[in-house]
Amino acid sequence: MKRLIISIALLLLSAAHAWAEQALSWGGQPSKDRCDLSAGGVWTEYAGGVACLRYFVGGEIDGAPVVIVVLRGDRDTWLKRDPQDIPQNTTSAQTALARSLSEDMGFPVVVISRPGTYGASGDHRRRRQAEEFLAIDGALDNIRADHRIGRFVLLGHSGGATAGAALLTMGRDDIACAVLTSGAFGLLERAEVLRETAGKPSRPGLDTTGLRAPYDPLDHLDGVVVDPTRRIVILGNSHDRVTPFYLQKRFYQGLRAGGHRVELREADASAPAYHNLTGKAGPRAAEECAREVTP
Repeated sequence: MKRLIISIALLLLSAAHAWAEQALSWGGQPSKDRCDLSAGGVWTEYAGGVACLRYFVGGEIDGAPVVIVVLRGDRDTWLKRDPQDIPQNTTSAQTALARSLSEDMGFPVVVISRPGTYGASGDHRRRRQAEEFLAIDGALDNIRADHRIGRFVLLGHSGGATAGAALLTMGRDDIACAVLTSGAFGLLERAEVLRETAGKPSRPGLDTTGLRAPYDPLDHLDGVVVDPTRRIVILGNSHDRVTPFYLQKRFYQGLRAGGHRVELREADASAPAYHNLTGKAGPRAAEECAREVTP
């Protein structure tokens, strides 16, 4: 009997391990029942739709006065891959990433999946449409309420920086600081610049996704809540070939004209695109912010 019990226990452990290592789904229709049962699933309802996003935690977020929220860049080049072949595409790998970031920055961390990526419902091909940012906005509301979090420090890179900027324009008053690295702004202008550089035909009115009417934070600056204690740090490289630095600077200038506490900093980046910053400039800025606002 003892051997049977041990064997059953080992089988259960093996099954649990296999489940934890299953590849996360990419996209699909949201299901509230499945969302409620999934580890780190967060259901959100917003004007015009519903979504089930996923979040991965590093450190203790329950009752934390400040939590750093990490928003990653676009992953469109992986959309045609089998989920099994996508790097770090398991719950355990994403949780390990969140824990590593938390240890590095010294604060609790939430890594949230943008719609259509890393276990979240939705279609990543529709990134930068209003629905993407509304889904993230609603998910953060629920995460904050469920875990009794005080305020957020946002750390977003590239498309994640655009998402962070969009959250600012949606009137959130719980963002203590936002660090936006290599963000995409002036989206239709950017799309035309990139097409011209690549020798592709002009497609006025279309984002790089091929969709019309992207949600451009530059067009919604009036929605940013006035908060003299909040810092917004925009980090980029003047040679960026993916998200032109002059458009990042334009976003900075718009915030500054609105009386917001905003900084524009240049940082080293990897050649040849000069888009991905080196030396942990973003995490260091987020850590600096978090220390400043922690009671």
